[in-house]
Amino acid sequence: MKKVLIVDDEPSIVTLLTFNLEKEGYVVTAATDGNKGLELALTKEFDFIILDIMLPGIDGIEITKKLRQEKKETPILLLTAKDDTIDRILGLEIGADDYLTKPFSPREVLARMKAIFRRMRPAETQKSAEIENADDELTGEILQIGAIKADLDNYEVTVNDQKIFLTPKEFELLVYFMKRKDRVIDRDTLLDRIWNFDFAGQSRIVDVHISHLREKIEVDPKKPRYLLTVRGFGYKFQEPKL
Repeated sequence: MKKVLIVDDEPSIVTLLTFNLEKEGYVVTAATDGNKGLELALTKEFDFIILDIMLPGIDGIEITKKLRQEKKETPILLLTAKDDTIDRILGLEIGADDYLTKPFSPREVLARMKAIFRRMRPAETQKSAEIENADDELTGEILQIGAIKADLDNYEVTVNDQKIFLTPKEFELLVYFMKRKDRVIDRDTLLDRIWNFDFAGQSRIVDVHISHLREKIEVDPKKPRYLLTVRGFGYKFQEPKL
């Protein structure tokens, strides 16, 4: 059974989410302040974290940042107030996987969680992906371009046979590019397909994730050989030329 950590200082939300998640078979642990939530996230293993941005102690943005700095790749769903657009963007930039604005329904939380789990295990959903969009058809269990290899079944990436750490969103972004080798992809398309929402004009989210990905897969991130910028259009993933 998958283990879920809920960090929210509103008892009604904790109770509502706990009831519905446990009914679906999840094992739930809850914290009502940021310090306790961060401690639990760092010392125990969870499959998913539901994290409010506004928390006593340390806020959800800082928790997300610290977890990613500590190489914790657990998927994070941020809960935000309706008008916290800047916080939502910042949260996604530093490594959160998705967000929901309050108020929300438990069914929507469950749907977002399942969608993130599916993106983390692309090979498990090959059949549904083919039906939904033929352009997203998986090309096999292993993708390899140059020295970069992505294992879709085991959610692992190696560069020159050295395993590297990627967040779920970075892994999804890399696989999306690798399956579209040599194709120029614009930022709005990436926002729609990788983040599943329309934030037209908010290209900073894409650019920050591209920068983080380059730091992990490129020998020299400032002179990328795999993930290139096509000025005025977007990005392209290619096999380096000798």
